[in-house]
Amino acid sequence: MAASACVLATAAILAPSSPAVLPVAGATPLVHTQGCLPGFDCDMSRRIAAVDDYLDSRPGVTGYVLRDRVSGGIYANANAENLVWTASTIKLAIAADLLNRARVGAITLSADDRGLMEAMLATSNDAAADLLWTKYAGIDRMAFNNAFRANGMTSLVPQPTNTALYPDWSFQKCTPADLDRLMDHILNRMHPDDREYLLGRMRAVDSNQHWGVWGAGSRMRPGLKNGWSAEQDGWVVNSVGFAGPGERYTLAIMSALGTEGGYPEGAETDTEIAEMLLAGR
Repeated sequence: MAASACVLATAAILAPSSPAVLPVAGATPLVHTQGCLPGFDCDMSRRIAAVDDYLDSRPGVTGYVLRDRVSGGIYANANAENLVWTASTIKLAIAADLLNRARVGAITLSADDRGLMEAMLATSNDAAADLLWTKYAGIDRMAFNNAFRANGMTSLVPQPTNTALYPDWSFQKCTPADLDRLMDHILNRMHPDDREYLLGRMRAVDSNQHWGVWGAGSRMRPGLKNGWSAEQDGWVVNSVGFAGPGERYTLAIMSALGTEGGYPEGAETDTEIAEMLLAGR
């Protein structure tokens, strides 16, 4: 397919050697010109342009980051640095930190702990997350949050809670770029055994999470962690994961619906983004 047939729709593109932190706060506005996006072939460039057009018609505000781990291409749309309630996507960050700490001997994960971790990932079990957070947050309750930042979630901010507990896993905000960097940490920096363990759990999530990045389709062997919650300022519906041979693509999506919709609309948006970008690649 000729390059002149492609549409350039760029918000932020990084070369493979660029720093890990995505500078999308000063992203280039959406433009239309000839050629393909740096780091992406023409087919993916067209898909990205189609997704950005699709989001213009969807309720709420959606930010997303797509990464091609083979070519090094990274695309972050104009909302990729918006702070959004993490909902249950943060459970993936909790699991990654627990595995990292156990790997270096800082903690010892019991069989019960691992059962809780798997429930937290498979069914998005909140009670399991509460138990692990209480046990491993440390005396000052900052052990997890410090690790989140070290593992790429540099914009994450704990929010005031309605209890005496602070910080709490369920009162946090981050950006799609944070979730992208978390996936990069999992795939490129974790011990291979721990990485494969997490990837297996992310591929085996319960049917209540078969949306969002799952829209890439079964042939792409996706894995994910989704998050959804009704907050005071409206529903948030988020999805982060990977798809493709060798986990070639990672995708982080955060949809803040505000007063314009709820869980069904957000899940539909997130799933359609993944399908448009990744199905059949």
